[in-house]
Amino acid sequence: MHYKKVLIADPQVMFTEGLASLLQSQDSFNLKIEKVQRSSESILANIKDFDIDLVILDLNLPDEDGLDLIPVIRAEFPNLRICVLSSYTDIKLVKGAFQAGADGYVSKNNSIEELQKGFTEMFDGHTFLAKGLRITPANNRNRNINGTNKTSSNYEDGFIIKQKLTRREQEILQLITEAKNNKEIASELYISDQTVGVHRKNIMRKLGVRNTVNLIKFALEYQLV
Repeated sequence: MHYKKVLIADPQVMFTEGLASLLQSQDSFNLKIEKVQRSSESILANIKDFDIDLVILDLNLPDEDGLDLIPVIRAEFPNLRICVLSSYTDIKLVKGAFQAGADGYVSKNNSIEELQKGFTEMFDGHTFLAKGLRITPANNRNRNINGTNKTSSNYEDGFIIKQKLTRREQEILQLITEAKNNKEIASELYISDQTVGVHRKNIMRKLGVRNTVNLIKFALEYQLV
């Protein structure tokens, strides 16, 4: 029997051990777990060395944003199947994963049967969006008179918060936490200090803080840098 070779990239030890055991115990999956890793380090080399057919990828890796990693993998291995398996179900992240080159997106809250269905679809050359996920906004039936979603949570972790910032804003935030002023940041990034000031204000607005001290505290607390 020909097995599809799988690499799992996910930082959660207990989850990956359980997933690997479950996938290999089901003959109908026809999968062989060749490599489990907790970060993106050496992922391209491992894909090549183990001749991987499928990468199961969490977006929130400790050393790299999965959305940045997907196009790198896709460029190097165009025929590889990439399945995002994540607890994040935000429309922006799901859409971003497909735009980056993912073949499928499955929530960790979906069933194992849904995951298996996804693998079948992806190996047949189709993209797969698991049940309950969206890449376009839902209608307004779940919104109250103030325009807010009744089911949304007020809690956001650092990974979600970071997605609010542009790449340039993330660069500037990093330099702000290094206690650099606008002129120093401008010099390092080859932009004007007025432009840095605009970015700084936008960052503070997006993160809901009013001064630089609180901005730095917020960035460190939520591990945005």
